[in-house]
Amino acid sequence: MALKCGIVGLPNVGKSTLFNCLSNAKAQSANYPFCTIEPNVGIISVPDERLERLEALVNPEKVLPTTMEIVDIAGLVKGASKGEGLGNQFLANIRETDAIIHVVRCFDDGNIIHVDGSIDPVRDKEIIDFELQLKDLETIEKRLSSLSRIIKSGDKDAVKENDLALKVKEVLTAGKSARTIEMDDSELPIMKAFQLITAKPVLYLCNVDEASVKTGNAYVDALKEAVKDEDAEILVLGAAIEADIAELETYEERQMFLDELELTETGVNRLIRSAYKLLKLNTYFTAGVKEVRAWTINIGMTAPQAAGVIHTDFEKGFIRAEVMKYKDFIEFGSEAAVKDAGKFRVEGKEYIVEDGDVMHFRFNV
Repeated sequence: MALKCGIVGLPNVGKSTLFNCLSNAKAQSANYPFCTIEPNVGIISVPDERLERLEALVNPEKVLPTTMEIVDIAGLVKGASKGEGLGNQFLANIRETDAIIHVVRCFDDGNIIHVDGSIDPVRDKEIIDFELQLKDLETIEKRLSSLSRIIKSGDKDAVKENDLALKVKEVLTAGKSARTIEMDDSELPIMKAFQLITAKPVLYLCNVDEASVKTGNAYVDALKEAVKDEDAEILVLGAAIEADIAELETYEERQMFLDELELTETGVNRLIRSAYKLLKLNTYFTAGVKEVRAWTINIGMTAPQAAGVIHTDFEKGFIRAEVMKYKDFIEFGSEAAVKDAGKFRVEGKEYIVEDGDVMHFRFNV
């Protein structure tokens, strides 16, 4: 499943440094705007301690974690919606992502210039929000113009689409993002078809200095206050610290570094899991002597759809799914023991796969 999170923000907020930590790709990280001209794309593994426990039980030949795609997008500046800087390119790239990681600078450092000359995370956030909202307003006005012609023919679907488009225009004109609109189930596919940037889910990442990585700082507090009504997660992370950790060669060295900072895990691991959640994804497992593997599915997928993630033939010829809960597999120690305990289940086409299910599929092509 090729779902993407886009890393966005003003120039010089730490996007490329963070991207390098996430993907080990070689995005250029320099002290000037637009050091990322083309969007860098990285495929990253999603950390999941459940895989390690399954590996210890099954002792497979190989272990394959689930992955997702991270895109580092060129820094945006004022006027991007009108094509300033790399605006048009930025906005085209971000439109292709499924969710947004918005990196905001929350640290002082006279050696790293700020494109607007001072540190103000709330202002920085609002600059990007404003540019994205302007672009979405342009998009929705074009759609309303098209719909006005279709409505004259008596198309009832067009009337419903027009009503939602007018609601979107009102929200955008008020300086709010499309994701803040409350919708019923029938409106969700219409909103998706609009392809609005501000309708995408967002996670705010506060890039802080070492002293603030545990408790945050005044900049973080100000941003939290500014986004308190957005139903968005905020993570605090030090990109420079994560870069230092990424340079260490062994697990033991990395753990010692974390211990010195009184941290239990890297910020990058927390970020990856949060991004996975932001994309509304679940994980199920297949576990055998050949391999233990994590598979990515959308929340709410049925058993045949989950089987189709492995191979389309599995979905087409689906017969049944054999399911163990992860906690039962770990508790009882083997598939046979799970069966003996009466915890092994056979499910049909209507079964909604849950996060952590350990599954076998029976199919006939």
